[in-house]
Amino acid sequence: MTAYASVAEKSNVGMALIPDDRVGRLAQVIGSRKVTPAAIRVVDVPATKVDVPGGLRQADALLAVVDAFSEGADPASDLETLKLEMIVADRDHVERRLEKVRKDAKSGDLAPRQEAVLLETMLAHLEGGASLSSWDGELPRELEPLTTKPLILVENGPTGIDCKLEMELAELSPEEAAEFRSGPSALDEVVRQLKEALGLIVVYTVGDTEARAWTLRYGETALDAAEGIHSDIARGFIRCEVIRWDDLLECGSHAEAARRGLQRLEGKSYVVEDGDVVNVRFNV
Repeated sequence: MTAYASVAEKSNVGMALIPDDRVGRLAQVIGSRKVTPAAIRVVDVPATKVDVPGGLRQADALLAVVDAFSEGADPASDLETLKLEMIVADRDHVERRLEKVRKDAKSGDLAPRQEAVLLETMLAHLEGGASLSSWDGELPRELEPLTTKPLILVENGPTGIDCKLEMELAELSPEEAAEFRSGPSALDEVVRQLKEALGLIVVYTVGDTEARAWTLRYGETALDAAEGIHSDIARGFIRCEVIRWDDLLECGSHAEAARRGLQRLEGKSYVVEDGDVVNVRFNV
């Protein structure tokens, strides 16, 4: 999953780890030599480039960092300005798409003509000052509108997050950083909001070599989990062995969990739940 933020002078890419102590506890019990937590890929783009949002359309969510620190700062006004810019960007995007589809429609194909009618209606909706987040109809898959993406606000300042301080604390060990905080990490809270906005769950693969956390969307299946691990595993999917993370923690091994009847065999359509430990059997 990818989120885009706007605060930097140049584009940067980072991985925001999802706070979760379960994978470490599982690794300790099973004896995994490596621990890999789940993460959200965050691309930090310059604020001066918000009006050129080509890359933003590839994001699953948008994280808007607004100034609440400078004298005279008005975060609410800045947020409204950003929302207006995104509506304008979507309108321009729909206009460009409409021009292309009209040309394609001249060939006589029905699909481009139908899409042109739809885009014309959407364009009227946008020119009326509304966003596509309030559009009730179908959205062409190629559009990827900005205004339909989850938007999370982060205020950089006394009433929100001191981003400079958090960057400094990130250089310290967790124990040292905790001494400077009066509560949980503010950045962890932002990641939690991102996880919730994206509708993510965390599942695990646990073995001697590695204990790893993976993200899936709510409602995704064992086959989706296999695809996330490796396309070959999904292609050769046979079955999925599933244990709840806390059951595996209590049992201490996959074998003991199976002996107690706490390991289930599931097929491709099984809807994976947050905290499942999965082992996909496959044959390519």
